[in-house]
Amino acid sequence: MGLTNSLLLAVLLINFFTLGSARLVACIRMVALQGALLALLPPATHGLSGHALFLAAGALSFKGIFIPWLLLRAIREVRIRREVEPIIGFVPTMILGALTTAGAFLFADFLPLISEHHEGLYVPAALATMFAGFLLLITRRKAITQVLGYLMLENGIFIIGVLLSSALPLMVEAGVLLDLLVGVFVMGIVINRINREFSTINTERLSALKE
Repeated sequence: MGLTNSLLLAVLLINFFTLGSARLVACIRMVALQGALLALLPPATHGLSGHALFLAAGALSFKGIFIPWLLLRAIREVRIRREVEPIIGFVPTMILGALTTAGAFLFADFLPLISEHHEGLYVPAALATMFAGFLLLITRRKAITQVLGYLMLENGIFIIGVLLSSALPLMVEAGVLLDLLVGVFVMGIVINRINREFSTINTERLSALKE
């Protein structure tokens, strides 16, 4: 339990760093680190079973290596390095992140969970990470940062999946990773189209496509 709580605390710290940073490369690398830390959760929680190792390998491959590599390649092509003029400033976003994290801990106490799940940080960390990803989605203008928000949102879902992996079929968890991969590919196409048409990846320019 001590190792898993340490991993989840590191995940929460990465949430705050991502919410407060304007540097896209640093944000991508930190979200990649978050994915790598989450890859350690299944074996730390359920031991070195084949199921846990498969989840760990899938999470590390997709969340820690492949998807961050795609995003780093995308920002090299569009030559964007910083998130400029977010819809909500970085400090207010961090304050909202702190409030939602506190709310996640309070809300988790009221959930009808078994005592084993109440003792760990799985549920509050999962909820806080989903909230942090949602904040990135709604407060940032750059499509790449919004992809990071989507990735963090799925990271929160993954934490819940690890907690319940003994009760869920393996195909359900593999399906979550597949949905993530498909979503990132779709966003990659959107980023490429926006940059080609407008020479920017600011999603607000999509309003110019209205008839």
